[in-house]
Amino acid sequence: MRSDLIKSGPDRAPARAMLRATGLDDAAIARPLVAVVHTWSNVSPCNLNLRELAVEAAAGIRAAGGTPVEFNTIAVTDGIAMGTPGMRSSLISREVITDSIELAVDGHCLDAMVVLCGCDKTIPAAAMAMARLDIPAVALYGGTIAHGTHDHHPITVQQVFEAVGAHGAGRISDEELTAVERDACPGAGACGGQFTANTMAMVLTTMGLSPVGFNDIPATHPAKGAAAFRCGELVMECLRANRTPRALITRTAMRNAARMVAATAGSTNAVLHLLAIAREAGVEWTLEDFEPASVHTPVIADLLPGGRYTAVELFGAGGSARVAQELIAAGMLEDTPTVTGRSLFDEVTAAPRADTQDVVHPVSAPLKPRGGYSILYGNLAPEGCILKIPGKSGSFEGTARVFESEEEAFAAVQGDRIRAGDVLVIRNEGPAGGPGMREMLGVTAALVGRGLGDDVALITDGRFSGATHGFMVGHVAPEAARGGPIALLRDGDRIAIDAGQRELRTDADLAARRAHWQPPAPKVSRGALAKYALLVGSASDGATTHPDTRVPDRTPRTETSNQGATA
Repeated sequence: MRSDLIKSGPDRAPARAMLRATGLDDAAIARPLVAVVHTWSNVSPCNLNLRELAVEAAAGIRAAGGTPVEFNTIAVTDGIAMGTPGMRSSLISREVITDSIELAVDGHCLDAMVVLCGCDKTIPAAAMAMARLDIPAVALYGGTIAHGTHDHHPITVQQVFEAVGAHGAGRISDEELTAVERDACPGAGACGGQFTANTMAMVLTTMGLSPVGFNDIPATHPAKGAAAFRCGELVMECLRANRTPRALITRTAMRNAARMVAATAGSTNAVLHLLAIAREAGVEWTLEDFEPASVHTPVIADLLPGGRYTAVELFGAGGSARVAQELIAAGMLEDTPTVTGRSLFDEVTAAPRADTQDVVHPVSAPLKPRGGYSILYGNLAPEGCILKIPGKSGSFEGTARVFESEEEAFAAVQGDRIRAGDVLVIRNEGPAGGPGMREMLGVTAALVGRGLGDDVALITDGRFSGATHGFMVGHVAPEAARGGPIALLRDGDRIAIDAGQRELRTDADLAARRAHWQPPAPKVSRGALAKYALLVGSASDGATTHPDTRVPDRTPRTETSNQGATA
């Protein structure tokens, strides 16, 4: 056992002395030491139940012959930080959480681990840590929040953000905004649509890192504790079988995950996170690999933000397994191993099916003929970007309105200074320039709330919340702070977003402006944000601080069309 390095032999007497001080006896020290790592915090509902689940997971480990060792790491809550400087900490927290899990587990030579995660960055961080450490491990998502009810309709935090825009436009009163705020979030669990948390929980299931069905159980459902207990038992089975995460995280598993994201019109943040997970696992995977998954996979799940239902209702319809069952029936998934030792197809086939449900459609009767995103290139994004395809059209052409930060753009929206046909350009919000690649949900939701969601477009080197919908292009790379073409745009430039040609382009003479461009001064000069800005790679490679990608290419790009190029 790895843990023998800290507990076996005369030389390890000091370590055993300290373990005894925690209440462990000889038998407990002799057993495998298994980490129970969680991101519990009471700052938001997303991770609120994880400490309770940790107790159940620890009990499962003990029942199966192991000794649990509990650690807590951080969480940054996007729904609270959104639209503030605090949002710069969100994506960075993914790296910090991954690093802290590695340090805690490796620092104590632990034999295996259960990772309990609950929100947008804690879930991919769990997978990244599992891939990096490659010891027997099981991940469990704390579960979705139940939807709130307002005027007899289900709502989530998405509707609160949109209500802010409606309030700013004078379309609803102070009292109505307060009522929406009070009704949206009834208790523990992560945001209730197919936003980033539920998208990534589905990804972990599809990749085999979580048992099929367990992540779908809502946070407050009575069965959630039993699922955590079973994960404790299961990690001991993985330890005895030497079943480790890198055996599960393969190109095939990545393709399956990308198809599940496409089929559910899931969060575009999954692109960043899957790239990051692939880097940790040593799997060859590029930005361009997402395009065929979206092109060839129809949207079959009617989920928020663009659809009607929440994750709780998806759970009632059969959860992630129901989506996978439909894709398998259409030959759109490939069989892979899972953490249980059974194959994905075996697990999905054994999952129950609801007799009557309207959340998941068969592939033969899709909601949309293709997935909800597309990878674009062009003279504004030589390294690529991601378009969140709206329901009406795959193309938009308009006039640039350039903003140097999210705050500037939000003020313009709320100040009624945006008009139909505008293309909002929000730059210097990329991984290094932000720093931290903030999400633009405050701006995009305000546009929807003001009735402009179908009439304007937005491009940014930042990113979007999974709750965003409308004509939005994010992850523009290279980013402005590192000399990307988006840095050279000016008010009045014509911008074309063309999903058919897979291009983001302008007819402005960017090459003539290049000679006059100077990199902006760093926004932060010390602390974690400054370190991240120095180390982080391109969004087109997952915006990680992985050593293979941490040295940025600052060579100025030529402003030529790069349609169809691979990342």
